[in-house]
Amino acid sequence: MKTLVEDFKRDIDFLVGRISNDLNEKGIKEIFRLRNRLIDLKKRRVVNTAHSVMELIVARHLIKRGYRIEVEHSLNSISCDVYGLKGLGNIIVEIETGYVPPHHALEPQRYLRARISSKIARYSNYCSRFVIGIPPYYLMPLEKIFLIPPRERTLSDLKKIKELCDIYYTSPPVSTEEIKNARIHSIYIIDVDKLYIEEMDPETYYLTKLKKSD
Repeated sequence: MKTLVEDFKRDIDFLVGRISNDLNEKGIKEIFRLRNRLIDLKKRRVVNTAHSVMELIVARHLIKRGYRIEVEHSLNSISCDVYGLKGLGNIIVEIETGYVPPHHALEPQRYLRARISSKIARYSNYCSRFVIGIPPYYLMPLEKIFLIPPRERTLSDLKKIKELCDIYYTSPPVSTEEIKNARIHSIYIIDVDKLYIEEMDPETYYLTKLKKSD
């Protein structure tokens, strides 16, 4: 366990050195505060390196835009990856890499569709902006209902997403009301190699990424 923590710390410190170059003194202090938080969580076996690296790159992106950032932030009974406050607004960024647990290996696409839908439904009710961050190599399944304004969503479409989420999430279940009001505002495509984030609106992502794969 000690070696795992030491390896984690080495990788995180290398990243911190790279992402701190263009930050002011206040921003650097914020990054180091988040770095310490993640190392503490690693000691408790809560986080992994790949996820934490992406969280810190997102944190840097938002710190430069004036947000006060927390990572692995608790919201009632759920925890979000990156939480930011700026003035009267707040933002949540959930990192998704396409990982499928072994016990869902026989239905990976259905599982990921439900996972993404449930996250949009649950988390977007806690913030003024909800974002999902993904690596460039992950083609994230995004249900078309979330591109439609809430008032235009049909009961039939809501029922389909509700039934999909209920296959995997029952404690507590995702409610129809959560699905009806859910919004995804942006998608961050996080290039870890280049320390770069491309922000894309969901409609553009759906048309340029998902439609091409049909």
